[in-house]
Amino acid sequence: MDWLATAPRFLFFTGKGGVGKTSLSCASAVALADAGKRVLLISTDPASNLDEVLETPLSPQPTAVRSVANLQALNIDPEAAAREYRERIVGPYRGILPDAAVKSIEEQLSGACTVEIASFNEFTRLIADESAIADYDHVILDTAPTGHTLRLLSLPAAWNDFIAENKTGNSCLGPLAGLKEQRHAYEKTVAALQDAARTLLVLVTRPEKSALKEAARASAELSGLGMKNQRLIVNGVFTVSDDSDALASSFARRCARSLEQMREALQSLPKTEVRFRPTGFLGVASLRAMRAPLNEEKTNSSSEPFVLDSLLSLEALAQELSQSGRGVIMTMGKGGVGKTTVAAALAVRLAELGHQVLLSTTDPAAHLVDAVNGSLPNLHVSRIDPAAETKAHIERTLTTAGSKLDADGRALLEEELRSPCTEEVAVFTAFARTVAEGKDQFVVLDTAPTGHTLLLLDATESYHREVLRSTSDLPEAVRELLPRLRDPNYTRVLLVTLPEATPVHEAAQLQVDLKRAAITPYAWVINQSFAGAMTSNIALQARAANEQRFIKEVVEQFAMKTVLMPWQAQEPTGLEALRGLFIATSNSL
Repeated sequence: MDWLATAPRFLFFTGKGGVGKTSLSCASAVALADAGKRVLLISTDPASNLDEVLETPLSPQPTAVRSVANLQALNIDPEAAAREYRERIVGPYRGILPDAAVKSIEEQLSGACTVEIASFNEFTRLIADESAIADYDHVILDTAPTGHTLRLLSLPAAWNDFIAENKTGNSCLGPLAGLKEQRHAYEKTVAALQDAARTLLVLVTRPEKSALKEAARASAELSGLGMKNQRLIVNGVFTVSDDSDALASSFARRCARSLEQMREALQSLPKTEVRFRPTGFLGVASLRAMRAPLNEEKTNSSSEPFVLDSLLSLEALAQELSQSGRGVIMTMGKGGVGKTTVAAALAVRLAELGHQVLLSTTDPAAHLVDAVNGSLPNLHVSRIDPAAETKAHIERTLTTAGSKLDADGRALLEEELRSPCTEEVAVFTAFARTVAEGKDQFVVLDTAPTGHTLLLLDATESYHREVLRSTSDLPEAVRELLPRLRDPNYTRVLLVTLPEATPVHEAAQLQVDLKRAAITPYAWVINQSFAGAMTSNIALQARAANEQRFIKEVVEQFAMKTVLMPWQAQEPTGLEALRGLFIATSNSL
């Protein structure tokens, strides 16, 4: 990690979910602190796991990290930030305005937009207010997955445009004073992010086709926002010195092939490769070990017997799901764990079993078409396109509600529809409409990463509460959405994870949140496992041994049913590769 010697004050880590942003941002923070620099590490990720990696309980305030002098860290809690933001806006009106008016303001501040803008306010406060970071030589930002990050970064321009044009004094976030007071801070924050002398954007990826594609897209979009000082870190590069082990050789070839085909935009960036490590990065000792040569890292290549009898194959799961003949199947979990692969594979198998299947996604990154890369008579692939849905929503609203208004009223409606919150409503409505199609066929939904999904479910609950008060203005699909998600005969949720600490524990937390919403996952799918694989490679044996405790944890503590999907030599893209997943999982169990 020699590049840290010349690192600017702000380091901004971003990339596709699951590529190792948190591990690398934590390792960088520890390395700088060990070099005598005073460092503040911040997470703006709704699904942050800094506490677990650093083995230090964190809060929204800077907290000293155990065993690392000079390093402090904090988590920005989106929900807590939203509560504080709402009270800051509403508080001054309590006892002054009528209770009904105060309640109306609170309702305006109940949406997902409030959570995002409140989180961004906290991030902005730290970057724009020099007094808040004066004691630190470096501020490192471990961010949310790429789609969330890009939206976060685009908010200042979006809200400033809306503020400049809004004449009513109200927005979907309530009185505009709550935003206007932040405008100067937004501008200072964006200026800092665009200044190459102060900020380096670290794009983290893995040597995999989909992750590299996402990194290229993020690089281009960030450059378009004026953030052009970038470095690429490829995490988990696996190499072998000979071809004696078939599994290890195929793994190495897949890594090398992905890097060779890396897009030109990424090839021009300064690049750092981080070697594949058999064990995860939990604790300061393991983060420091990242800087040591691989042969100095202690590995556990124990070949203790591992019982797989309690695990299902992917084929067995598909056969079970097939019996209902229709309904919704949702893959959920931390970004980068393989939700898209699992969704695409099940959709293909159900179609080949003779069912009509709609495969769709609410994920802004949307790699479904690439995953399937072919066609079947019973399979239709689509995506919920935020831009298209927003345009259609605006046109529909102007045609219906707008047709009953006079010129002034229509102008006010058009102004309100320019709010960024309009996209949230449009996408939510499309999601409800897609779920409704499960009445007559299978709908397989590849959902967005955990943080986004929880916001979506929260929106569902909010809409449902509103429905109980008045059902006249909402489409049937929206009115019926939450009951359908809660009906185990209609919707089956599959939690997808990797056999690693962070993905398993984040999936477990997601399961807790789902159960609070009265939704019980049908099964867990553990993807890309080396456990039980036939290999003589010491590093892969160590990885397989390390996985066993996490698989056991899922089976014994969390899942009603567990599917194990072994790591595949061929990247699971295209119909034949997806079919191969069913053969592979059947043979391994």
